[in-house]
Amino acid sequence: MVKIENEFLTAEINLHGAELSSLVAKADGTEYMWQADPAVWARHAPVLFPIVGALKDDQYTYQDKTYHMTRHGFARDLDFAVAAQSADQVSLVLTDNDETHAKYPFAFKLTLTYKLDGQNLHVGYKVENPADDKMLFSIGAHPAFRMPLSAGRKFEDFSLDFEPAKTRTRVGLQGKYADFANGKPVDENHTPLTRELFKGDALIYVLDGDKTKLSLSSPDDEHGVSLTVKDAPYVGVWSNYPTPGDFCCIEPWWGVADEPSADGQLEHKRGIRELAGGKSFEAGFTISTH
Repeated sequence: MVKIENEFLTAEINLHGAELSSLVAKADGTEYMWQADPAVWARHAPVLFPIVGALKDDQYTYQDKTYHMTRHGFARDLDFAVAAQSADQVSLVLTDNDETHAKYPFAFKLTLTYKLDGQNLHVGYKVENPADDKMLFSIGAHPAFRMPLSAGRKFEDFSLDFEPAKTRTRVGLQGKYADFANGKPVDENHTPLTRELFKGDALIYVLDGDKTKLSLSSPDDEHGVSLTVKDAPYVGVWSNYPTPGDFCCIEPWWGVADEPSADGQLEHKRGIRELAGGKSFEAGFTISTH
């Protein structure tokens, strides 16, 4: 576990999976992150790499070879190394090895950077392709925010709000697969949280790379949290169902689960990103607290 802090916040990041495990307000000790109750969901904020969501039949084919990989990939289950650290910032790195090659044939260097700035935490992703050949990948975030944030409140006191308010496409779901054929335009810019909201699994929205702020707040709670992302094509919103968990995830994604009609070819996968040899990809988001 590594720790960074500034005047307002303390963050703890687990080297296993480079997972943000705690984000605490110094003023009153408010914890913003779900504390991973194993009876409900035993993660805090997993990193999704080199895929987002599920592959059809948990497998894909690349250059006539079939590989098996479970939902959200393997980075969340591997140990990262500290590349650099200061009082309010840390960079963690993961590189390919024999274990990853069995599931994913590409060379890579994945760097996550966490930086505190006032009451904000900036999270940065950098994916580098050290090989000469192209690399195919997706990446995403899965932070689970504790709901409610204050004693005496409840999950249903909170609402999810989008800024800017606009019509967005909500992607359909067929089991664990993203059913774009049955997506629909919605104006879900202010959505009260209920347990039943997640009866069909995650809510997935198309962002088209626009700058978007998603906030979790309650008129009855002085504390709230928001996530701002400027270039993600998708965002997922999820909480556990039917076993209730006191959290709500806001998940910016640079990739998406397979479609029901997916042919299993990695190069044909919706949302897959291609990175030329020697090139890098950078993305990120900001968590803001109050």
